[in-house]
Amino acid sequence: MAKIIDGKIISAAVKDRVAKEVSKLKETSGVPGLAVIIVGEDPASKVYVANKKKACEQIGMLSVEYALPENTTNEELLALINELNNKKEINGILCQLPLPKHLDEELVINSILPEKDVDAFHPQNVGKIMTGDYDFLPCTPAGIMEMLKYENIEVEGKTCVVIGRSNIVGKPMSMLLLHKNGTVTICHSKTKNLKEVCLSADILVAAVGRPNFVTADMVKDGAVVIDVGINRLESGKLCGDVDFENVKEKAAYITPVPGGVGPMTIATLMQNTLTAFLKQNK
Repeated sequence: MAKIIDGKIISAAVKDRVAKEVSKLKETSGVPGLAVIIVGEDPASKVYVANKKKACEQIGMLSVEYALPENTTNEELLALINELNNKKEINGILCQLPLPKHLDEELVINSILPEKDVDAFHPQNVGKIMTGDYDFLPCTPAGIMEMLKYENIEVEGKTCVVIGRSNIVGKPMSMLLLHKNGTVTICHSKTKNLKEVCLSADILVAAVGRPNFVTADMVKDGAVVIDVGINRLESGKLCGDVDFENVKEKAAYITPVPGGVGPMTIATLMQNTLTAFLKQNK
């Protein structure tokens, strides 16, 4: 039976650490400020934005939300980002993805100043992750690395398999495991013998966006299983990319959904915003 890696407990520890630093800063140089932009009425995005705002309040950071209508143009969105790029009290800018189809996601990401890009999606920050000389890490992969560290799970020398090759999770996740001397394989929709590849994994990260995709026969006894997926079933129940009930019988460690990776993403965003503030204020 696997040990549950509790994202709520670990994220609370991260947020507590950040809150203490913010409290010290408040006395001398002000507080970090995060601007969150949301375009349209996507329900999941609204929940994420609300959670980010709540975390900022708990930690004592400045949080400013810009809720724009669905029909916002590229020009209007870029004008707002430019304004925030020039605001000294705003240290981090986050534009909630996905954007409505008519907006140019790449253009929007590239318009955020790299030093305020607390999502670490700007090409300059992505390049820094490749070399290992980074200021920020994408929130979800960084949160996962924090979980492994908290549980004293060694990555060095381990066989690591990441299912999913998105720019947000899969690719940066593989780089962070590589930086910790894991031997990494990335799997995707064109991977042959997926089951056999997964069975080789000491650490298996599932970020594919399909409910219960990873089944017990794909998991090695004693593996560490990290479930990044968050899917809503027809019943309304949330579930991950991993068949939790059956896989937990084989794994040594497993993250639940909800309450696993999700809370870590927001805690890491708080850490990134603090880092941005410290960098900008030397």
